Amino acid sequence: QVQLVESGGGTVQPGGSLRLTCVASGFTWDYYGIGWFRQAPGKEREGLSCITRIGSSTIHANSVQGRFTISKDNAKDIVYLEMSSLKPEDTAVYYCAASRSSCSLSASVYDYWGQGTQVTVSS
Repeated sequence: QVQLVESGGGTVQPGGSLRLTCVASGFTWDYYGIGWFRQAPGKEREGLSCITRIGSSTIHANSVQGRFTISKDNAKDIVYLEMSSLKPEDTAVYYCAASRSSCSLSASVYDYWGQGTQVTVSS
């Protein structure tokens, strides 16, 4: 049973930092990439970052480039999203997802999703 479990969300002041963690388990096949997405109330799900299984390639959306960094602990199948210089508009539920076929910012290529972790940026 594939499981993706996010953690690390919380409330932080503008300008602050958080590190989100995605623990992936139960794979009986080699996934190609793990991505991070977010969804704010009333908005569409937005792709933020993706990293390939062996960590050799990453993608970041323009909206978070320079502020968010994706990384991976290959030994433990854990993916991190380091977020800095957080803004109120970063408030959302953050999800990680695994794709069999691609490393992309498009939600349509992902096969498995976690339950999400809430990030709130507020003073």
